Amino acid sequence: MPSDGSTRHRITRMPGSGREVVSIGLRNSPLRDLYHSLLTARWAQFFGLVLFAYLGANLLFASGYLAIGDGIEEARPGNFSDAFFFSVQTMATIGYGKMAPRGLAANLLVTLEALIGLLGLALVTGLVFAKFARPTARVLFSRNAVVTTFDGVPSLLFRMANERGNQIAEAQAHLVLLRTERTPEGEEVRRVHDLRLRRSQSAFFAFTWLVVHPITPDSPLFGETSATMQEKDLDLVASMTGLDETLSQSVHARHAWSVDQILWGHRFADVIVRMPDGRRAIDYRKFHLVEPDGSARR
Repeated sequence: MPSDGSTRHRITRMPGSGREVVSIGLRNSPLRDLYHSLLTARWAQFFGLVLFAYLGANLLFASGYLAIGDGIEEARPGNFSDAFFFSVQTMATIGYGKMAPRGLAANLLVTLEALIGLLGLALVTGLVFAKFARPTARVLFSRNAVVTTFDGVPSLLFRMANERGNQIAEAQAHLVLLRTERTPEGEEVRRVHDLRLRRSQSAFFAFTWLVVHPITPDSPLFGETSATMQEKDLDLVASMTGLDETLSQSVHARHAWSVDQILWGHRFADVIVRMPDGRRAIDYRKFHLVEPDGSARR
């Protein structure tokens, strides 16, 4: 595919389903979203980039000190390691007192490096704090969604669980259906349908939550079968939002299921068990387990 150098491909992976969507033709402007990229990068990538920038800056300034000539007192003339470690001490404002700048050019370079070191420390400190302080929710979604009879009504079900020991207050669940459809004009479009839930809100979300969408005549899934869903390239996307009582901040989580992850004629295994002393317990080892419901519908 031809490219003018100003566009790029971006791959977005839908969490849970493994499906990838490739965006083509976006402007390539990495510096414009540098803060967002660093904030969302994995810790290993973040510290790797910081280390690369730190070493690169010190190598650059060490080369500058060598280019000046005899600009560092007590340093061996032309020795790169002495210049490099002098740069490290200058950038970190350590100042052991053994090596010192000599002459106007060296002092100007030290001034510039000290300023860059202070700015870099402030930026990295802010980014590390922001990454630690980002409110996140550890919500576990079932690997599969199931279609079975629930309370006498054909229904689509999936599970959520709060993996943390806190409570998520005023939790809200939302489920949408993405389906390929054809308009009366013959145009193929990807449409989004909101699926009504039997219970979309919970005063507190502390353990597990079985989310149920009744497949009634007004449901976008009414009349669908496993085969027709395959033909329409169907996806389900669930989201959960709420208030983390520990942080007093809003948190959210999202998950998606492809059509291959929607099991017909199955139900979830019961996770509620009784302890020997009579207390109820939740066995999360059974959280993803499904079993046939005995129906013939597929």
